[in-house]
Amino acid sequence: MGIPSEDVVIINQSEKPADPSVITVNCPDKTGLGCDLCRIILFFGLSIVRGDVSTDGKWCYIVFWVVGKPTTRWSLLKKRLVSACPSVSSFSGIYYYKQELQQPKVPDVFLLKFCGVDRKGLLHDVTEVLCELELIIRKVKVSTTPDGKVVDLFFIIDTRDLLHTKKRQEDTHDHLKAYLGDVMISCEIELVGSDIATSSQGTSFLPPAITEEMFSLELSNDESSGSSNQSVSVTADNSLSPSHTLIQIICQDHKGLLYDIMRTLKDYNIQISYGRFSIKERRKCEVDLFVMQVDGRKIIDPNKQSSLCSRLRMELVHPLRVAMVSRGPDTELLVANPVELSGKGRPLVFYDITLALKTLNTCIFTAEIGRHVIGDREWEVYRILLDEGDGLSVSWNKVEGEVRKKLMGWD
Repeated sequence: MGIPSEDVVIINQSEKPADPSVITVNCPDKTGLGCDLCRIILFFGLSIVRGDVSTDGKWCYIVFWVVGKPTTRWSLLKKRLVSACPSVSSFSGIYYYKQELQQPKVPDVFLLKFCGVDRKGLLHDVTEVLCELELIIRKVKVSTTPDGKVVDLFFIIDTRDLLHTKKRQEDTHDHLKAYLGDVMISCEIELVGSDIATSSQGTSFLPPAITEEMFSLELSNDESSGSSNQSVSVTADNSLSPSHTLIQIICQDHKGLLYDIMRTLKDYNIQISYGRFSIKERRKCEVDLFVMQVDGRKIIDPNKQSSLCSRLRMELVHPLRVAMVSRGPDTELLVANPVELSGKGRPLVFYDITLALKTLNTCIFTAEIGRHVIGDREWEVYRILLDEGDGLSVSWNKVEGEVRKKLMGWD
């Protein structure tokens, strides 16, 4: 059975800005496909307001209703979604399922060294350009010199796999120069080993008290009892289907909600046979998922059920961790998000952090992204040392609140 190649992903753009556009995916199935698609949609700055998933275990049919910015590059989004679908072979314009035989290629890591004249919001502006160019920031080290210059080191991965070419490097330089003007002094790009980008991850010290508080996998009593404003209900039911477990979720919407659900199921190696997601009044979300284990059986073990429901509840109450801490005489902003077992992090986190600080007119003295294994999980940790000058002009609570709002899409 085959389908025309142009029909693997179909995007119907809405005629009115307020109406959602519709993305339809019709392709071979694989565990975690929904997670991969949701990550791409999130990377393009779109929000999923409704979704339907159906699969027989071999072929799947997925529909997303999305809203977002008017500048969305729909043709590029379609290309990225198609590339996330399982490998296919083409013959006369028809796509056929082909089992993946090789492990995915480890992406090349490049070092982009940016030098410029410091000003408020500069780090966000550089980050915005890199995101527009589909360059994923894996690690960054930002420093400010006494003479008012900045030296930013970005370890990046090119989703287009073209940064080794002179043209792609020149395009990156030219885009930065066009956006920043005379503020940019220089921009150099070179290939580095992936071990260089990861060798120092986890080496910077995280105080035990902060680690214990920020990365706890236990909900507070208020959150567990549902008395919190962010209360989440997650239940498992085996009585409605002879072959599937029904996972029902009721919660408040946030940016990347469906991605958080899908990545958790992917990490647990849980397959979705049928699912429906919708947003009701007051941003209340309802999710019904008929799922099975990788062996094709429903989830019978009560311990497995409890573990899965608890992890889903945690990931929806705290998809990201945000905290303000004292670092000697200075103030540091810490943001952390869990890394998928595949090694992929959450999109646009650094973009949202720098945008929130730019909105608050708060300068960044140094910034660092690293990965830390805490407990049995890997986390991507963003450490932002704020430039207080004559004193931080906004309160800790306001900084933490604004960053959290931006990350959660609660503007």
